[in-house]
Amino acid sequence: MQPRIPRQSADEPRPGPRADGDAGPSDELAAVVSGARRRAVRDGDQQIDTAHLLHSLLEQDPEARGVFGDGPGLARLLGYLVQRSIGYGLRWQGSVEDSGAPSPAPEAEGYSPLAARAMEQARERAAGRGAGPAHGIDLLAAIAAEPRARAVEVLGRAGVEAEAVLARIEELSAQSGSSSR
Repeated sequence: MQPRIPRQSADEPRPGPRADGDAGPSDELAAVVSGARRRAVRDGDQQIDTAHLLHSLLEQDPEARGVFGDGPGLARLLGYLVQRSIGYGLRWQGSVEDSGAPSPAPEAEGYSPLAARAMEQARERAAGRGAGPAHGIDLLAAIAAEPRARAVEVLGRAGVEAEAVLARIEELSAQSGSSSR
């Protein structure tokens, strides 16, 4: 069975403003999505799920990685994500990461329903603070807030509570003097 993940060509335009005035993702978040897409294709998964997004966030977004610090917790989390790539995630292959919510919008093709919803919530979070495009930290907050996300399962297996991730994001936001970053 061929993966349903749309391939991104080298000449594909960068994400830009959407028809509804949304600025779309930041360049950093676009790179995270591109990395998640490559990881999903390489893993033989049919859709980008929240664990693919989390793995790509940790690899490519220093702000999102900073939520976890530089200690053994981050190493353990990356270890679980790598294990997922080499077999831990096999039990997820062929299944859809879903919360039972209504189907995502057509532009979310290639994402699991939960990953599509997390991407939309990241855009909403960025819009709510009036800060322009969504960033990786917005996506991390959206992922951590969904208890049924595969990424939240990976966090738990690595000994990281999703609630602690959300609290750390809020703490960092308060330190930066902004309500969301």
